[in-house]
Amino acid sequence: MKKNGKMMALALSAMLALSMTGCGSSESQSTGTTADQKETTAAEASAESKEADDSKQAPAEGATVFKLGTTVNEQDSFQVAAEKFAELVAERTNNAYAIEIYPNGTLGGERDMLESMQIGTLDMGIITSGPFINFSSAMGVLDMPYLFASNEEAYAVLDGEIGRELLDTLEDSGLKGLAYAERGFRNLTNSVKPIQTAADLSGMTIRIMENDVYTASFQAMNVNATPMAWADALTALQQGTVQGQENPINVIYSYSLWESQKYVTLDRHSYSTAIITMSAALFDSLDADTQQIFLDAAQEAAEYERAWVADQESSQLQALKDNGMEVIENPDLASFKEAVQPVYDQYSEYSDYVARIQEVIANMQ
Repeated sequence: MKKNGKMMALALSAMLALSMTGCGSSESQSTGTTADQKETTAAEASAESKEADDSKQAPAEGATVFKLGTTVNEQDSFQVAAEKFAELVAERTNNAYAIEIYPNGTLGGERDMLESMQIGTLDMGIITSGPFINFSSAMGVLDMPYLFASNEEAYAVLDGEIGRELLDTLEDSGLKGLAYAERGFRNLTNSVKPIQTAADLSGMTIRIMENDVYTASFQAMNVNATPMAWADALTALQQGTVQGQENPINVIYSYSLWESQKYVTLDRHSYSTAIITMSAALFDSLDADTQQIFLDAAQEAAEYERAWVADQESSQLQALKDNGMEVIENPDLASFKEAVQPVYDQYSEYSDYVARIQEVIANMQ
């Protein structure tokens, strides 16, 4: 009886497994691949990869583990920065500290993660500059349109006195900015038509980051500016509820945006940072030597990631073209700069910072 019961149980298990497999196949064929399914697949692949590498990535016995979140996938430059940062921290603390990386928004959206760091339920994150204006109004100056003309100008400001001063303003909100990694110069994509001038954007619905300066900049070009979290934006682009978005080349490439977007305009309207951020309370709990290790490791990881982005950009741009995107490489930048000029009047509170930034840039000549 025991033997027969065991055989029957095995048979039932096999039938159940076969039934579940059939349901999965049928659903995939009938619904197609949505953006949400892609994100799930990416998250599952990440989990499988993490499990496969557990023996290599497991923190040393007795190590203090900090969780670091991003909203991007493992092909993104944020992952490059996070891995380098984790490597340097482990090496320089003799494995006393370990950084565990959680990509794909598994710990929440960018604003969610910043709020979690504020209250101490999340240790660290690499966060695009956009949401920081909600935690320190001064940070918004870095999102002003056409503030920087080159990466070198941006680095001179961010790695200097002004950059550090701006990061320090986050401490009043319970956040510790460690260093500026790079998201890069942001460019437009859309599914409707080639964009050569600012006037070509009139009336279009464009997803932007959740940031008042970005909203003002695109409204100045008569755009229906639609702020939303990136995970929601991917679905909206696939479904056509928004016509376009703006991001650096590495994001357009990493997320295969050619699947929903036909046109790219290299207008470089804003240089976007990626701030390696920590809970201020957690940072303050570290001794002075360990704090300096975290600061130095973050800066080195940021510079490493910037170099990686530069090395990848030309091949990624070519990949956009190879996948059918039409790239407008020399739009009428004068029309864009003229259109957004009122934003500088609207945000006159940044005039002192803007003047200081322009002075740093002038001294580079």
